[in-house]
Amino acid sequence: VGCPIGCIFCATGAMGFSLNLAIDEIIEQVLLFARLLKKEGKRVDNVVFMGMGEPFLNYDNVIAAARILNDAQGLNIGARHISISTIGISAGIEKLIDEPLQLNLAVSLHAPNDRLRQKIIPAAKNYPLEKIIKIVRRYLQNTNRRVMFEYIMIDNVNDSDKCAYELAALIKNNLSSKLVFVNLIRYNPARNFKPSNEQQIKRFKTILEDSNIETTQRFRFGQDIKAACGQLAAD
Repeated sequence: VGCPIGCIFCATGAMGFSLNLAIDEIIEQVLLFARLLKKEGKRVDNVVFMGMGEPFLNYDNVIAAARILNDAQGLNIGARHISISTIGISAGIEKLIDEPLQLNLAVSLHAPNDRLRQKIIPAAKNYPLEKIIKIVRRYLQNTNRRVMFEYIMIDNVNDSDKCAYELAALIKNNLSSKLVFVNLIRYNPARNFKPSNEQQIKRFKTILEDSNIETTQRFRFGQDIKAACGQLAAD
């Protein structure tokens, strides 16, 4: 409930931090939608730990919940359909390397250098990019599983050509680009920032792709009820 990271562009960050959910509280959220979907002959087949709060600051409960979601006697959701998104908590990524459960990892970068990253994510001073890249490299080497870098596109903040070239160099010079891809997220208005325009997002994407870095752009859902990425907050 809430989040201690305090990203300055995020509505959840403005809430501050209240508490971490227990295992049963996490599972209960999935069960709610599993029961609703069952009435339509559907099921929950994909779970992402992200949106409100930092999953790796609640590591034990998140992983325990993921095991129940994956278990054949639980919700029987394939491990490859369960993802955890982190701002770059290196201790959490390190633990995940040794997890037998083959979960997906997403890392929210949002900037290609520490100076800009710490400006928009104050807590990032505890998680420098050099350390994140180093642990992601170990993760790739040990698991051979792909990693997604999430990058929110904010107008005149982190969407310049210079940022795109820096991000491309950061990935290309340090990681196997075959196992890494970038997901661009057009900013959903939540605080005093504006989303990048589509033309600049396309240009940013092209710069990354020209460096042979696979790049996708996230579809935007939930903005009409303020439930899109970065907008989640208790009213």
